[in-house]
Amino acid sequence: MMYQRYPLYRILLRRTGVVLLTIITLPVMTFYPDKRRCYSYLHRVWSKTSTKPVWLALAEKAPKDFY
Repeated sequence: MMYQRYPLYRILLRRTGVVLLTIITLPVMTFYPDKRRCYSYLHRVWSKTSTKPVWLALAEKAPKDFY
């Protein structure tokens, strides 16, 4: 297998943590000039522990023009 499958509890814990961290940092990040970097990091953490890697999920959604 080319990627590691995470158990459901780990996915839920990590995504719950990202949601809580986003809610906590929202008032601070409203006035922070470099908020894109923080939210980019949170998005990366969110998508890192999914049932499939992001590149594989996107490749499966792509049109199959060459097959």
